[in-house]
Amino acid sequence: MVQTFDAWITPLMIGGLMLFMGFIIWDLARQSKAGRFGTLMLCVGLGAGMFGYLLKVVITWTLAHGTL
Repeated sequence: MVQTFDAWITPLMIGGLMLFMGFIIWDLARQSKAGRFGTLMLCVGLGAGMFGYLLKVVITWTLAHGTL
């Protein structure tokens, strides 16, 4: 029961955390009046870590299921 709960809740909570981090990046750009280019740079710079994590999850799943 606990393993099933962990298997379902972990991706949901990580997804929620990533959405919250996206909101923080957007709010940081808005409050600092960064403009379009500044907002893009904040999203690229700070969002790179989230993208790297997503890429790791996809690669791990692909290797585990042998679809590569």
